[in-house]
Amino acid sequence: MASDEIVRLAIIKKYFDDIKSALDNMALDPILEVINALQSARIQRKTVYVFGNGGSAATASHCACDFSKGTNHNDVPGLKVIALNDNVPLMTAWANDESYYQLYARQLENIIDRGDIAMGISVSGNSPNILNCIKVARAMGALTIGFTSKIGGELKNIVDIPVSLPIDNMEQSEDLHLLLTHVITTCLRVSALELSVTYKNRGEQ
Repeated sequence: MASDEIVRLAIIKKYFDDIKSALDNMALDPILEVINALQSARIQRKTVYVFGNGGSAATASHCACDFSKGTNHNDVPGLKVIALNDNVPLMTAWANDESYYQLYARQLENIIDRGDIAMGISVSGNSPNILNCIKVARAMGALTIGFTSKIGGELKNIVDIPVSLPIDNMEQSEDLHLLLTHVITTCLRVSALELSVTYKNRGEQ
């Protein structure tokens, strides 16, 4: 085996080992809190706003797709989810006319209601546009969730439910953030099945 292949295999093994270690040491209670909050939002017909930058923006878009479609079942109310980073014209308008740091906060202040959920995704936890958006959400009476890394930054200190990973590598943090959205989606889909049975039984009474 060539020396460069040996190096690459070592990198691959360490990468996977780090992911396994993070999964083994991840706190589960905050994930349950997120699931419970989203379930309440679904039942109360509240809206979830999710947002991030770069790879985290891609995770936010993926999250909005899965939470919206992947949690549906029959007559159970769907979860209303909007990814703020999906409206490119509006983002660039706010960034151009005011500041990149305000492109999510200025969107959110026009549409969020008390009891809604704002979910910011930031590996560093210090992205100003994410923090500003969370602060607007809190001021408007929304529940706030932060997906971040071991570093955590300011985000973990200002949200109602911080989900901090036991890892500080950017790529691996983004891997695990996406994994979290999938496990949350799976739990909410199972909850939808249970709700469907409850609604059906109520209808038969």
